[in-house]
Amino acid sequence: MNLRRALLLLVVAALTATSAWAQGDAAFETRLQALEKELRCLVCQNQTLADSSAGLAEDLRREVRSLARSGKTDAEIKAFLVARYGDFVLYKPPVKATTWVLWFGPFALLAGGAIVWWVILRGRRVVGRGAAVAADGVPLPDAMARARALLDDTPAR
Repeated sequence: MNLRRALLLLVVAALTATSAWAQGDAAFETRLQALEKELRCLVCQNQTLADSSAGLAEDLRREVRSLARSGKTDAEIKAFLVARYGDFVLYKPPVKATTWVLWFGPFALLAGGAIVWWVILRGRRVVGRGAAVAADGVPLPDAMARARALLDDTPAR
């Protein structure tokens, strides 16, 4: 009877240890997947490390896994990769002097386009008032009179 209890206790302990290891391994894999989604593939450039099938991406995933197994935190792993490859390796690089164009460039282009559009529209109104045609495209009355006078003075052919 003691042998049965010992075997049963041993089996229960083994199953508990396996279950705890599997849960820990699943948490580790989830952590790695989240980290790989925050890192950019250096070859593909528009894909995360998790989505890329490039050889360099595979090497970087192995490196990330190795660093994580050695006990490094996510911040330490990112810092290591940034030191080696620059801010470009991060899918969301930090806002600093070297990345201002990346973060604010699209807004600057949008603002510049809006200013150019406003200047063009404003210029059309100014030109329209000083010319023979109003802003709505209808000829001004004095312009019509001048045109008639010019046509009447023209010799017939």
